[in-house]
Amino acid sequence: MKTVRILLLLLGLSGLALAQAQELNCQVNINSDQLIAQQKTDFSYVNQLKTVISEFMNTRRWTNDQFTPAERINCSLNINLVKSLTQGVFEATAQIVVTRPVYGTSYETTTFSYVDRAFNFVYLPTTPIYFRENVYSDELTSLLAFYANIILAADYDTFSRQGGNPYIQRAYAIVNLAQQGSVNSSWQTGGDRRNRYWLIENMQNQQLTPFRDAMYTYHRQGLDVFGANPVQVRKQTLDLLTTIRTIGQQLPNSVLLNSFFDAKGEEIYNILFEGTQPERKKAFDLLSFLDPSKTETYRKLLW
Repeated sequence: MKTVRILLLLLGLSGLALAQAQELNCQVNINSDQLIAQQKTDFSYVNQLKTVISEFMNTRRWTNDQFTPAERINCSLNINLVKSLTQGVFEATAQIVVTRPVYGTSYETTTFSYVDRAFNFVYLPTTPIYFRENVYSDELTSLLAFYANIILAADYDTFSRQGGNPYIQRAYAIVNLAQQGSVNSSWQTGGDRRNRYWLIENMQNQQLTPFRDAMYTYHRQGLDVFGANPVQVRKQTLDLLTTIRTIGQQLPNSVLLNSFFDAKGEEIYNILFEGTQPERKKAFDLLSFLDPSKTETYRKLLW
């Protein structure tokens, strides 16, 4: 995987220092407007929270691989603070987005996009942020470590077949610990089928392995050769959609498949819009079935 990443990001460059760097280049954004408007309280320490989260994500070593600064994984963590029940106790939502460059282009493709609707945690300026691998310490560090591993899994899966397995296993271990120590139901099997438990369950579910394999093929044998062979890209894209349809019939309402269209819907539409009439017709049939909320957009494929 590392060889592929180096070829993709550094080929043709010279003189780049081989200084080691952490794996993530995570842009953290925290929106407290809703919180302040509702509660008229001073939340000035939110800026400190942003710094703490940024340092946690970007300065910790998450793998044993060596990354140069140019190889770091681009991602974002956008947190919306909704309510503070008592001082330092926050109800929030969060969107996690992961991108990676497409070889030979200036285009960054989104590989993963997910909205956590129960990103609830406790934070005070005096609270130490310290993650321990095999112990549930607190909600915030568990959330951040969980999503750091999800980000790694999503990225590695696009560079080698099932390359994200070690990070999926670590994320699952974090879920198991949180189930014992946390009161947040989003770590549990019950309730919302789009929660964190079901996200990691989907990622390690053997029935979804063909989807993960297809994601690798789509990126490495599709997008990364787009300039040289756009016909192949359209074929890989249609193959991916066919795979998703087959899995979706076995696992309806899969959170992993649903989040895929949040990340890829527009990109897939743009790729297939340039196809032949039969390709566009097949694309419309698949997309309108798999992602019905965007049917009117996809209908333009038939024009």
